[in-house]
Amino acid sequence: MRNFYLAACTAVLFTFTSCGSDSESGGGITPEPPSEVVVKPNFTPIQVTRHEGKPFSTGVTSRDGKNIVGPGGPVMMQAFYWDVPQGGTWWNVLSEKIPSWAGSGITSMWLPPVTKGQSGGYSMGYDPYDYFDFGQYTQQGTTETRFGNESELVNLISTAHSKSMLVFADMVLNHNSGGASEYDPNIQDYYWTDFTGVKSGKFPRTYLDFYTNQGTDRDEGYFGEGRGMPDLRHTREHVQNWLWKSPESVAKYYKNTLKFDGWRFDYVKGFGTWVIREWNKSVGGFSVGENWDGNPSELENWANSAESAVFDFSLYYKMDQAFDEQNLMKLTEDVYWKRNPYKAVTFVTNHDTDDIWNKHYAYAYILTHEGYPTIFYRDYEEWLDKNKLNTLIKIHNERATGNTTILYADKDEYIARRNGYNGNPGLVVYLNTSEQTQEKWVETNWASAAIKDHTSHAAAWNPTTRADKWVKIKCPPKSYTVWSTP
Repeated sequence: MRNFYLAACTAVLFTFTSCGSDSESGGGITPEPPSEVVVKPNFTPIQVTRHEGKPFSTGVTSRDGKNIVGPGGPVMMQAFYWDVPQGGTWWNVLSEKIPSWAGSGITSMWLPPVTKGQSGGYSMGYDPYDYFDFGQYTQQGTTETRFGNESELVNLISTAHSKSMLVFADMVLNHNSGGASEYDPNIQDYYWTDFTGVKSGKFPRTYLDFYTNQGTDRDEGYFGEGRGMPDLRHTREHVQNWLWKSPESVAKYYKNTLKFDGWRFDYVKGFGTWVIREWNKSVGGFSVGENWDGNPSELENWANSAESAVFDFSLYYKMDQAFDEQNLMKLTEDVYWKRNPYKAVTFVTNHDTDDIWNKHYAYAYILTHEGYPTIFYRDYEEWLDKNKLNTLIKIHNERATGNTTILYADKDEYIARRNGYNGNPGLVVYLNTSEQTQEKWVETNWASAAIKDHTSHAAAWNPTTRADKWVKIKCPPKSYTVWSTP
């Protein structure tokens, strides 16, 4: 797909050359210009998107009416991981994190499914049983959910809103679990589809509300072969009313009573895109779907049809190849955000998959490039250098503006420029996976301007751009730098 972008390229062909020692530039000394034209084979600088360059927007302001989107757009925290501690403490743990997260520039948080699952206090929420039990009913062997109770959940959301952070609910609309066995006369067999005993008394379900075989009337997808986790039949009016249509529906209760600001939809391959469209038309809010597919065309088609953002799995797999297999040319290839950055939610890892090992490059990439970057809880709180992540978040919020031009790429090096927007200067990001310090001449956004590396990885290198905006920048071995005006 790289040829598509080369054909669409509108940028002038830029030139590059490696330069000499550190003594040629630094301390504010203007570097010498390139002495010759050197163009890497099979690479042409790419203007990867044709759009205005405005920041990603969730379409939602904070509850106090403030605009939470800075120049670079929002940053999301995935506020859980698989098998977080049991015992009903997680909502309180997150409440305590919110002030520091908000202070670091994180503007939204994605919570795990908040309702009672089949496995009660052990459940991570992806086996939904009672959509209206948030830890207040004793059923499935517990009262609280794994994460806490309803009052603690409401307090968490309220605390987030007090810091102008949005909160997104993880919605599992495909499959249910924990129902009693009942006889289905249509197939003359017993299935686990009797949910009339849910203690909330809301959204009772029977075999009529599920697909219990692979018949021709199925909506989309199939999960668990109908046993244990039957799929909801979204074409049923009863199901639609309880999920989003009626005033007492799941969607309206989450939005109007619990005060959620948006939605992460689980396993969207299991049902039609029209379900997401209708849900969003009914209650609004930001939405993003988990369409687990590395094909950017599939992601594009789904996002357009669902009228929703989508996680950019195509970028996830390209970053794995680029950083773990050490081939940064993969970053020049087609991914979904290059097609529509306004519907692309980018990420490095999540609760389901953790394939990228060289994560510091990946976070440097998603926090300087277009899309809606997502930080994984354990990466931020446990596994990586929080100070470096906070620096990247600050760079994103203040400098990651405008559309993107990929300036240079080879196996070990990758340089891209954010072209700035609405008076914001933009930036140049340099990734270097080699064992040596690398230097390159690049064309920037700035004429006759002192610039610096905002990561401080190349703190001793303080060049000034020429009048034609060219400058020599550098990157230490196995590191990254981000250049902009002071």
